Amino acid sequence: MKLLLLLLAVFVLLWLLRASVRRHLPPRAKTAPPTAPRPMLTCLHCGLHLPGDEALPGRGGVFCDEAHRAAFEKAHPGS
Repeated sequence: MKLLLLLLAVFVLLWLLRASVRRHLPPRAKTAPPTAPRPMLTCLHCGLHLPGDEALPGRGGVFCDEAHRAAFEKAHPGS
């Protein structure tokens, strides 16, 4: 019986201590909800994968930068 009372007292003490510590901790920052995945496209010149909204459209497909678009269009004039 003494052991049961001792365990109950320890449990109550730990519960009160935990509640006290939680009161003094700063609240957790809320994390932003995850964003929807963006479609990935491949540069026709170098094969680099990049988000669709960052790709440059060109004759024949999309490119990662202006130099690659110009090089591809120069190498494939009829595309």
